[in-house]
Amino acid sequence: KRFCPFSRPNSPKIDYKDVKMLSRFISEKGKITPSRITNVSNKKQKELSKAIKRARFLALMSYTRKYIVK
Repeated sequence: KRFCPFSRPNSPKIDYKDVKMLSRFISEKGKITPSRITNVSNKKQKELSKAIKRARFLALMSYTRKYIVK
């Protein structure tokens, strides 16, 4: 059985400033990955999506994952 990665002891906290951790839960097209794939609990998935949306709003993350290639 797989467990929620945020419910275990010594697990990372969900924070909108931790862009590196949040980007693991976003697909290549910029969508938030569903909890049935990432195995995040329902309560933590809501916190995670709220943190991702807040980071996007504050321009810490991109809404799309497209970057300009030079």
